[in-house]
Amino acid sequence: MSQSTPAGVYTCPWCQAVSDGSGRGCPNCGAPIDVRVKETVSGWYEMPAIKDMTVIHFGHSRLQVEGLIVPVCDMNLAAGEWVYFPHHALLWKDETIGIAKLQTKAGWNRSYRGHDWYLATAQGPGHVSFSRDEPGEMVAVPLQAGMAVDVREHVLVVAHGAVSYDWFNPGVWFTTKNGDDTEYHYPLGQWMDRFSAPQQPGLVMLHAGGNAFIRMLAAGEVILIKPSALLFKDASVGMQLHFEHPAGTWRSWRSWGNRYSWLRVWGPGRIAVQSCYEMFEDPGRDLVGFSSATRRQWQ
Repeated sequence: MSQSTPAGVYTCPWCQAVSDGSGRGCPNCGAPIDVRVKETVSGWYEMPAIKDMTVIHFGHSRLQVEGLIVPVCDMNLAAGEWVYFPHHALLWKDETIGIAKLQTKAGWNRSYRGHDWYLATAQGPGHVSFSRDEPGEMVAVPLQAGMAVDVREHVLVVAHGAVSYDWFNPGVWFTTKNGDDTEYHYPLGQWMDRFSAPQQPGLVMLHAGGNAFIRMLAAGEVILIKPSALLFKDASVGMQLHFEHPAGTWRSWRSWGNRYSWLRVWGPGRIAVQSCYEMFEDPGRDLVGFSSATRRQWQ
């Protein structure tokens, strides 16, 4: 439920930012003002979709979320302020906006849908707009100083330059044997992005397929989710690959027949999922290896 303290002061139930409540949405995260919090019977909260034309402030700049089916993030950057983004997410810009490649740590080359993937920067002053070429919701993740979130790769739309960026191997993989060939499988993706606000608040904008849901996990509380449905999690949330072998199927260790590949996550912290996600097909062939952080369960 929305919160109001004292008269004329509005506290956002999603990011706890305080405002006068006069706009279409929270100026910090874009959540609709006075939206009723929707909780499922299992404890998930539906993240409220940002309304069309909602304005969000960050640093000395601001953005406006435009559209409902395939939303656009339209930014008005102040002089000297900058953002970074996946290079394919750029929709249009003013001539005054400077574009450059963001220098990140050396490592494996990353790709998206068969093409090279890298981050670029846009520096103000001027307008610049970003979008993903698929339907869904724009999700704002404000970060206060000292906060960090881990985000599934390829859902970033744009991030404020005050937010530090890193990427890491989540250690969620397994291998199968197909004849003489050993194949690697990455249910969560080969890499994961980490965004943190070491010194000052910042903002990260994500794209969620379908609807976005969030849940607060208590310390030690465990749930299983489809790996490709993960949107983001707090850095405090642990995770590992989890195989579940249904009752009534062949229980060979190497050829597991029908098995479920899960992402096992545990608190404390937030976990967010998207309802529209890419299906990961377990080939079901001989299992010959898996990451060290893997749990197996027989029904």
